[in-house]
Amino acid sequence: MGATRAADVVELLGRVPVFSTLEHSDLEQIAQLAVPRRFEPGEAVFREGDQSDTCYVVREGRARAVRSHGDGRTITLARFGPGDIFGELAMFEDERRSATVEAIEPTSVVGVLGPDMRRLMNEHPQIAARLVIALGRRLRETNERLSRQSFQTVQSRVATILGELVAQEVADGRGPADVLVTATQADLAQLAGSSRESASRFLAVLERAGVISQGRGRLTVHDPRALEQYVF
Repeated sequence: MGATRAADVVELLGRVPVFSTLEHSDLEQIAQLAVPRRFEPGEAVFREGDQSDTCYVVREGRARAVRSHGDGRTITLARFGPGDIFGELAMFEDERRSATVEAIEPTSVVGVLGPDMRRLMNEHPQIAARLVIALGRRLRETNERLSRQSFQTVQSRVATILGELVAQEVADGRGPADVLVTATQADLAQLAGSSRESASRFLAVLERAGVISQGRGRLTVHDPRALEQYVF
């Protein structure tokens, strides 16, 4: 791996919450194991049921995790942007993938093989300890988010999810106003745990209020801060 690319990967890994407790030297060791890959829109990084042996960090682009039902329906579980990690349990053990992850737009990632990561953790136990701490923090955050969603109204959940997607775009250098979010009404509804009809009605309210404009498979948030008044 070239010095410039290695430095880029180290910088990328340093922005990943699950690696936030690691020292720079630890990140350099992980970067040496990283393999770059690129995916086109609609292309699967891996599919539900595949053998799990690699975790991925997004460098550029967007991807989503989906699960399929026997009747052909799919549910969007999560979306990933630059700096996000997915498939991270492969760092600890080889398991079947619980969901399909596919690119929404041209997406580049770096992958770290589970066996390589486990060998590194065996050689440097402090890395494993720091990763456990970071994963525990991520689990607490997930539990808190699920708890909040249990007590929020549909419009509050949709506004919260939309705000999080806007924050991802802003962190990626877009905005702060007229932020383009690539997501369908079905995606937003599934992420918010609501029906598509309920999410659609609330999005229509936001559009009439001038907060957003809707297009096919995407929407523009004109006033991100206005979303806060719908969250309670």
